Amino acid sequence: MRVTKSIQTTITYIVRVLTLLFAVSVIAFILVKLSPVDPIQQYIISTGAVSPEQREELEEYWGIDEPPVKQFINWFSALLHGDMGISLLYRRPVLDLIREKFLNTLALMICAWVFSGIIGFSLGCAMGVSKDKLCDRILKRICLFLCSVPTFWLGLVLLLIFSVWLGLFPIGFSSPIGMMNSDVSIWQQIHHLILPALSLSLMSFANVALHTRQKLIDVLESDYVLFAKARGEGRFTIVKRHGIRNILLPALTLQFASFAELFGGSVLAENVFSYPGLGSAVSAAGLNSDIPLLLGITLFSAVFVFIGNLIANILYGVIDPKIKEDYVIQNTSHNSDCHTVSENYNNE
Repeated sequence: MRVTKSIQTTITYIVRVLTLLFAVSVIAFILVKLSPVDPIQQYIISTGAVSPEQREELEEYWGIDEPPVKQFINWFSALLHGDMGISLLYRRPVLDLIREKFLNTLALMICAWVFSGIIGFSLGCAMGVSKDKLCDRILKRICLFLCSVPTFWLGLVLLLIFSVWLGLFPIGFSSPIGMMNSDVSIWQQIHHLILPALSLSLMSFANVALHTRQKLIDVLESDYVLFAKARGEGRFTIVKRHGIRNILLPALTLQFASFAELFGGSVLAENVFSYPGLGSAVSAAGLNSDIPLLLGITLFSAVFVFIGNLIANILYGVIDPKIKEDYVIQNTSHNSDCHTVSENYNNE
């Protein structure tokens, strides 16, 4: 019985992944086809003038002269065989470009994700403990300000202060100019990574801090915390034993839900700092109508966000044993359900 249930949940998970990828493929392809930019014309601009006969040969080679439905079938069938096409901008296979640039984006997102999680959760706990005090009011206003600041503007301000005025960090790129990748040390890569990661983390840590603050306030005003105070428990013990345990799951939910937000913000951050990742690649692909690269990065980003949500739901079961394993697998895409579970846990 248990084996049959595991097989059913695994099949459900596989079907959900395939359905997601197919839906994203169809929507992305339709949006690209509705774009007014002509990929042939963009290719001609980058390579030079061509004759009408050569243009017809390019259209026939890329299949642009075929009906849109047939174009999608040809592209999707090639995708099922692991062929994402050749980038028109970089003249390289799309899969190789994604593999190369994803490492830079992954390092940037991990650093930003860790910074935002640690800073946001710590500040949220500090604001929740010191409710309505001067520290709480100042931090709350800072978080509200950062929630409304665009990523590119914040990146430009940090670039101006720490790179131009103070000279503490490089202006851009992921390594020093003129050096081979094999000669770049890990410390030089970290030095180029800190500023864009900081600007990206400041975009999302404010939401985590404000959410954690409110959850901690609700916990500290609950009946069982009042009973703990009556038993003589100190404030630090109450926050450690009752507060953090109850606010960790909602904070983790919000933190993993910010995967898509961080990926979207990396597009702006990488362009501001000229960081060679997927964000700058998808921006260049969109501006130059590099359809194979644009579609490939779109599909990859959907898989990446889905995997992030899956990891989050698996961790929910580790943090809260009340969440069953089959519930975790079957509800991968429903992060909002975890808020309900955490609320029920708090009321108990």
